[in-house]
Amino acid sequence: MAVSIRLRREGSKNRPYYRVVVADSRSPRDGKFIEIIGTYDPKLPGHNSSFSVERAEYWISKGARPSDTVRSLIKKQKKVVAAEPASEPEPETAEPAEEDSSPSAETAS
Repeated sequence: MAVSIRLRREGSKNRPYYRVVVADSRSPRDGKFIEIIGTYDPKLPGHNSSFSVERAEYWISKGARPSDTVRSLIKKQKKVVAAEPASEPEPETAEPAEEDSSPSAETAS
């Protein structure tokens, strides 16, 4: 089975909206698919796609062939992911002293 990563058109007339899907290459454009890995809205300016690069890489490693448009979207998405700062949790500082917030202090009154 030849698998491809391609766009599946949704939305109304003159308002296209696409889902990035993994599908058998023999199925029609809007037909059966294996997995939805993201979305693409060509009408939005700037960053207009969101999908899982990890899942795309997984399917490519399994032999799936991305379409030309999806290949360029993957390239752009990789740049966006690389540009984002690493979201590491901030090291916690010493905890502030508690001021009579313990339940025993409230019941002792």
